[in-house]
Amino acid sequence: MFAEIITIGDELLIGQVVDTNSAWIGQELNKIGIEVLRIVSIRDREKEIMEAIDNAMERVNIVLVTGGLGPTKDDITKQTLCKYFHTELVFNKEVFENVKRVLAGKIPMNTLNKSQAMVPKDCTVINNPVGSASVSWFERDGKVLVSMPGVPQEMTAVMTESVLPKLHERFQMDVIMHQTFLVQHYPESVLAEKLEEWESALPECIKLAYLPKPGVIRLRLTGRGQNKEEVKVILEREKVKLKKILDENIFSEEDTALEVIVGELLKKKKLTVSTAESCTGGSIAARLTSIAGSSEYFNGSVVAYSNEVKMELLHVSSETLEQHGAVSEETVIEMVKGAMKALKTDCAIATSGIAGPGGGTPEKPVGTVWIAAGYKNQIRTYKQETNRGRSMNIERAGNNVLLMLRDLLK
Repeated sequence: MFAEIITIGDELLIGQVVDTNSAWIGQELNKIGIEVLRIVSIRDREKEIMEAIDNAMERVNIVLVTGGLGPTKDDITKQTLCKYFHTELVFNKEVFENVKRVLAGKIPMNTLNKSQAMVPKDCTVINNPVGSASVSWFERDGKVLVSMPGVPQEMTAVMTESVLPKLHERFQMDVIMHQTFLVQHYPESVLAEKLEEWESALPECIKLAYLPKPGVIRLRLTGRGQNKEEVKVILEREKVKLKKILDENIFSEEDTALEVIVGELLKKKKLTVSTAESCTGGSIAARLTSIAGSSEYFNGSVVAYSNEVKMELLHVSSETLEQHGAVSEETVIEMVKGAMKALKTDCAIATSGIAGPGGGTPEKPVGTVWIAAGYKNQIRTYKQETNRGRSMNIERAGNNVLLMLRDLLK
């Protein structure tokens, strides 16, 4: 069963608002066996809305539309849907009561708010539990179009409470099952070559996707069929084969953030960690502390951008900086030792490099980053030399050093 998502709003196309709705909808549809064939973003223009809907209705059985349902004049989705389905807007008392309930004590009722109770005549209306814009469910020739508000909190509420259950009831779904593996120590092309023979022999109901991140590759196996147990058995069989090929290079069998994996390991071992960061600017500390409960294992961070801070707070020696420079193996080793001592932790990680876009030299070009991880008397280091732009250089350094710490603790 296939679906198409249409998001409406000029703000999406100029980058003023990021479309998070489509990602969430795609994940939730996948859980009930519906595959998203296409995602289309369009302006608030009648002609473009009509064309997008017409094209989608030819391709798929389910069309989900978000946006353009507000009370202002630029929100024209309802009127356009009426034109497409040859119907008209009518006043709906039940929707009006819901609008009054939602606005009560917050926003005064006026003509614009009251207009939210005008809904397409020939559709099934679903009330919005957290907003004033209702949902319109249309059916034509065995196909369904659902128009929902674009506000993410409202969309997720109506999808969860009403739309997803109705879709599940309305259509016969295939079973879709995923298994994700996180792989380290492989460039994507090398990994693809390694898996070529196994991938070519995969059953037709199993698909493999490569989802690379800086320093990490996610492999996603997807099984599809009508019988859940059969799909599960086939997926498990291919999982065993993959693990035999890659062995310990698979460091997780869930699509889990590295900071979560490292945090769970630190909690399990009852250890504490600190970070000493130069070119990564505290981003690794931010990742570690983004996890609820991280206070159990994270003590603190020193963002040592200048040599003075490296010397005064992390006790990196001036001789080391003079002889080897801030971007060196020797410096990150001393940064790790200094962080463990200053922040009283069992382990620490450190970064120092040239993230870019400027600042490089022939000896140390942009993208050169030294990273280190220390635990007890062991310190491991790695020189990262690939330049993929500032943000990716920083992300890669963070992923590499967290992987290094994980391997050290294991």
